[in-house]
Amino acid sequence: MFDSLSSKLQNAFRNLRGLGKISEDNIAESLREVRTALLEADVHFKVAKDFIEQVKQKSLGQEVLASVQPGQQIVKFIHDELVTLLGSDHHALQLSGNPSSILLVGLHGAGKTTTAGKLARLLSKQGRSPLLVAADVYRPAAMNQLETLGQQLNQPVFAKHGQNDVLSIAREATEFALANNRNTLIVDTAGRLQIDEPLIQELVRLRDLLKPQEILLVLDAATGQEAVNVATHFDKALGITGVILTKLDGDARGGAALSLRAVTGKPIKFVGVGEKHDDFEPFHPQRIAGRILGMGDVVSLVEKAAEAIDEEDARKLEEKMRRGQFTLQDFLDQLRAMKKLGSLESVVNLLPGGAEIAKNNDLGKSEREFKRMEGMICAMTTQERSRPELLNAKRRLRIAKGSAVTVAELNTTLNKFAQMQDMMKKMGKLQKMMGRAGGAGLGKFMGR
Repeated sequence: MFDSLSSKLQNAFRNLRGLGKISEDNIAESLREVRTALLEADVHFKVAKDFIEQVKQKSLGQEVLASVQPGQQIVKFIHDELVTLLGSDHHALQLSGNPSSILLVGLHGAGKTTTAGKLARLLSKQGRSPLLVAADVYRPAAMNQLETLGQQLNQPVFAKHGQNDVLSIAREATEFALANNRNTLIVDTAGRLQIDEPLIQELVRLRDLLKPQEILLVLDAATGQEAVNVATHFDKALGITGVILTKLDGDARGGAALSLRAVTGKPIKFVGVGEKHDDFEPFHPQRIAGRILGMGDVVSLVEKAAEAIDEEDARKLEEKMRRGQFTLQDFLDQLRAMKKLGSLESVVNLLPGGAEIAKNNDLGKSEREFKRMEGMICAMTTQERSRPELLNAKRRLRIAKGSAVTVAELNTTLNKFAQMQDMMKKMGKLQKMMGRAGGAGLGKFMGR
């Protein structure tokens, strides 16, 4: 996400950090680099120009804090301006009524159907009862695709095969929702390869019938500035309430995300960041700005971890580690929990300086190594995972064959695990010693 833009901005910041003082002359070159980076990311030229002007005015119009280097203060101004450009605050969905309704609109290929499924999953986790409505009557596979998604996500889908009247489908879907206690309609509408008047008029009639609380435009992030033109057209016709950017994990340069709010005044509410059903997240300008500038996004990482890791399981694991009872089964469980967080690269990129780490290390190789470890442990019996000392030469040969690795590779993994186990035991003993010492000290302090 924004890898190219982030890399170019980091180069500009290297020059800024060495500044002894701020003047119009010595920041001109660095700000020119920032402007070039924005334009190369396909940011609208007027947006890029206004952005640089705002940063320049703030840089020259304020006193430099004594405790902060001049260059660092300019980086902060750039961060603050990025947050403003992206929309300042997160804009949540505004849903009311029973059922409430969300109209998903956009061009063909933007990812509306997949997004509908992801949104239903997210709302379901938040306690709502969504109903997916297949209102694309022109693309033969659209209804089937939505029904398949619904089955995968365990979300109900309302589809009327052979029915071409979109308004009738919407009426029947509303009645179905009321009869089956579904409080949120998510309507997947038809798209076109380009904007045309019949498409717009059909959407207008659908809007007037459903009176949706949210009209969300689904846009492919890779379309760059063209996304701004599409958003402007749909907004003029329908009055969209927000945008969902898809495929932000691909080769998107970021221009759409950085230009949309400034040009259209409409907030980005969600972003799709991968092909998996859970690769979908609310858009937080503050967090995205941190990612772009290489500052990471620890809050999002913590949220992902909280969702993927059960609190009670984490507490039990901590106790096991403290006692030195960490087994290969526990290690396997942790490898699988890590996979729920996403790819190793996506996790590292959420850490401060993570983009630099990802660039300088082969994280793909590390991820493949984790998969091999998982394969080795899966080839063991339950007893062997609990008691690695049982793994004699014959058993190791069987496990190596079963996981398609050499015995030497298996031995290396087991040795690393043994070292990790030993380190945990020592840490557990150290914690106990410190606990006793602390307790004794507290007793003396309290006069016991």
